[in-house]
Amino acid sequence: MAEYYNTCLLIDDNYIDNFVTSKLLANCNFAQNIVVRQSPAEAIDSLRDGSVKPDVIFLDLRMPVMNGFEFLQAFDKLDIDKNNIKIFILSSSLDPTDIKKSFDNKYITQFIHKPLTKKILDELAP
Repeated sequence: MAEYYNTCLLIDDNYIDNFVTSKLLANCNFAQNIVVRQSPAEAIDSLRDGSVKPDVIFLDLRMPVMNGFEFLQAFDKLDIDKNNIKIFILSSSLDPTDIKKSFDNKYITQFIHKPLTKKILDELAP
Protein backbone atom coordinates (compact mmCIF):
# COMPACT_ATOMS: atom_id res chain seq x y z
CA MET A 1 0.00 0.00 0.00
CA ALA A 2 1.35 3.45 -0.89
CA GLU A 3 1.90 6.06 1.76
CA TYR A 4 -0.49 8.99 1.99
CA TYR A 5 2.25 11.56 2.57
CA ASN A 6 5.98 11.85 1.99
CA THR A 7 7.09 13.23 5.38
CA CYS A 8 5.27 13.47 8.70
CA LEU A 9 6.76 15.47 11.58
CA LEU A 10 5.63 14.46 15.07
CA ILE A 11 6.27 17.06 17.80
CA ASP A 12 5.64 15.87 21.34
CA ASP A 13 7.76 15.90 24.50
CA ASN A 14 6.41 12.53 25.68
CA TYR A 15 8.63 9.64 24.59
CA ILE A 16 5.93 6.98 25.03
CA ASP A 17 3.36 9.00 23.06
CA ASN A 18 5.94 9.49 20.28
CA PHE A 19 6.77 5.78 20.23
CA VAL A 20 3.12 4.68 20.04
CA THR A 21 2.09 7.35 17.53
CA SER A 22 5.08 6.79 15.25
CA LYS A 23 4.41 3.01 15.24
CA LEU A 24 0.77 3.63 14.33
CA LEU A 25 1.78 6.04 11.55
CA ALA A 26 4.23 3.47 10.18
CA ASN A 27 1.81 0.54 10.43
CA CYS A 28 -0.89 2.51 8.63
CA ASN A 29 1.52 3.64 5.89
CA PHE A 30 0.57 7.22 6.68
CA ALA A 31 3.90 8.66 5.51
CA GLN A 32 7.05 7.45 3.84
CA ASN A 33 9.20 9.26 6.42
CA ILE A 34 8.23 9.78 10.05
CA VAL A 35 10.37 12.30 11.90
CA VAL A 36 10.06 12.76 15.65
CA ARG A 37 11.16 15.85 17.56
CA GLN A 38 10.74 15.91 21.33
CA SER A 39 10.76 19.69 21.54
CA PRO A 40 9.22 22.43 19.44
CA ALA A 41 12.56 24.26 19.39
CA GLU A 42 14.24 21.22 17.77
CA ALA A 43 11.40 21.08 15.25
CA ILE A 44 11.79 24.77 14.38
CA ASP A 45 15.54 24.27 13.89
CA SER A 46 14.88 21.29 11.59
CA LEU A 47 12.36 23.27 9.56
CA ARG A 48 14.60 26.33 9.40
CA ASP A 49 17.68 24.42 8.21
CA GLY A 50 15.63 22.39 5.72
CA SER A 51 16.60 19.01 7.17
CA VAL A 52 12.88 18.24 7.60
CA LYS A 53 10.34 19.18 4.93
CA PRO A 54 7.02 17.81 6.19
CA ASP A 55 3.73 17.49 4.40
CA VAL A 56 2.04 16.90 7.75
CA ILE A 57 2.82 17.93 11.33
CA PHE A 58 1.22 16.42 14.43
CA LEU A 59 1.73 18.95 17.22
CA ASP A 60 1.17 18.53 20.94
CA LEU A 61 0.10 21.65 22.85
CA ARG A 62 1.27 21.09 26.41
CA MET A 63 5.07 20.95 26.42
CA PRO A 64 7.68 22.54 28.68
CA VAL A 65 9.88 25.45 27.58
CA MET A 66 7.95 26.02 24.31
CA ASN A 67 4.32 24.95 23.97
CA GLY A 68 2.43 24.20 20.78
CA PHE A 69 1.07 27.72 20.40
CA GLU A 70 4.56 29.19 20.82
CA PHE A 71 5.73 26.74 18.15
CA LEU A 72 3.04 28.12 15.83
CA GLN A 73 4.26 31.68 16.43
CA ALA A 74 7.83 30.64 15.58
CA PHE A 75 6.56 28.63 12.60
CA ASP A 76 4.78 31.73 11.28
CA LYS A 77 8.12 33.60 11.21
CA LEU A 78 9.99 30.89 9.30
CA ASP A 79 11.00 31.73 5.75
CA ILE A 80 9.76 28.44 4.26
CA ASP A 81 6.87 27.44 2.01
CA LYS A 82 4.03 26.70 4.44
CA ASN A 83 1.25 26.35 1.87
CA ASN A 84 1.40 22.57 1.55
CA ILE A 85 1.97 21.72 5.22
CA LYS A 86 -1.03 20.43 7.16
CA ILE A 87 -0.78 20.86 10.92
CA PHE A 88 -2.92 18.72 13.18
CA ILE A 89 -3.04 19.42 16.90
CA LEU A 90 -2.69 16.09 18.68
CA SER A 91 -3.39 16.77 22.33
CA SER A 92 -4.99 15.36 25.44
CA SER A 93 -6.15 18.87 26.39
CA LEU A 94 -9.87 19.23 27.00
CA ASP A 95 -9.53 22.94 27.72
CA PRO A 96 -12.09 24.77 25.53
CA THR A 97 -9.68 27.71 25.27
CA ASP A 98 -7.03 25.46 23.69
CA ILE A 99 -9.55 24.06 21.23
CA LYS A 100 -10.87 27.52 20.25
CA LYS A 101 -7.35 28.94 19.96
CA SER A 102 -6.44 26.01 17.69
CA PHE A 103 -9.42 26.59 15.40
CA ASP A 104 -8.59 30.30 15.23
CA ASN A 105 -5.02 29.62 14.03
CA LYS A 106 -4.65 29.82 10.25
CA TYR A 107 -2.15 26.93 10.15
CA ILE A 108 -4.24 24.37 12.05
CA THR A 109 -6.15 21.90 9.90
CA GLN A 110 -7.80 19.98 12.74
CA PHE A 111 -7.74 19.40 16.51
CA ILE A 112 -7.41 15.71 17.38
CA HIS A 113 -7.74 14.32 20.89
CA LYS A 114 -5.15 11.73 21.89
CA PRO A 115 -4.76 8.91 21.26
CA LEU A 116 -4.44 8.85 17.50
CA THR A 117 -6.21 5.85 15.94
CA LYS A 118 -6.23 4.09 12.58
CA LYS A 119 -9.79 5.32 12.01
CA ILE A 120 -8.69 8.94 12.48
CA LEU A 121 -5.70 8.43 10.16
CA ASP A 122 -7.98 6.99 7.50
CA GLU A 123 -10.14 10.12 7.75
CA LEU A 124 -7.05 12.34 7.34
CA ALA A 125 -5.98 10.70 4.08
CA PRO A 126 -5.92 13.11 1.16
